[in-house]
Amino acid sequence: MLTEGVVGLWQGLAVESISLTGWALGSLPEALASAMVAWRFSGSRTLSETAERRAQRGVALSFWLTAPYIAAESMRHLFHEHHADTSVIGIGLTAASLVLMPILGRAKHSLAERLGSAATAGEGTQNYLCGVQAAAVLVGLAVTAFWPGCWWFDPVIGLGIAAAAIWQGFRSWRGEDCGC
Repeated sequence: MLTEGVVGLWQGLAVESISLTGWALGSLPEALASAMVAWRFSGSRTLSETAERRAQRGVALSFWLTAPYIAAESMRHLFHEHHADTSVIGIGLTAASLVLMPILGRAKHSLAERLGSAATAGEGTQNYLCGVQAAAVLVGLAVTAFWPGCWWFDPVIGLGIAAAAIWQGFRSWRGEDCGC
C-alpha cells in the first residue's frame, strides 16, 4: 500500500489526474484501517466487543478521510475543463493493483469470517474497493490517453471514487459488509 500510495500520488500530481491522485490518497485510509484492526486484536482487546465496534467505526472514518478533497478537486477539474496528461507508470501501477487488491481483500474477508470481525471484513472491503477503483482509474487513464476529447472522464471517475468511499464508510459504520 505504501508503494501504491507514494508512486500513485507522485504520478497523479505529475500528470494532474484527480482520479489517479484520489485513488493513491486512498492508500492512507487503507493503512489507517490496517492499523485500526491491528489495534483491535492486540492486548486485552482481543475478545472485546467494544474494541470491535470502535475498530469498525475507525475503518468507516478512514473511508471518509479523503472523499471531500477528491470530490472538490473533481468538481474543480470539471468546471475548469482541466485536461490530465498520460501516465504510463500510473497505468502499470493501477493494473498491478487491479490484480493484487482483490486477492488481499479475499484473504482479509476469509480471516474476518474465522475471527468473527466486521472490522477486519471492512478492511478487506477497502481492498476490494481499491481494486474496483484501480480498474476505473486504469480505464480513465487509457481513455484520456487515446481520446483527448474525453478530458472530463478523469474527474468523473474521481467523483465516483469519492462517492464509493462515502457509501462504504456508511456501510462500515453500520457494521454492514459490501458482500463482495
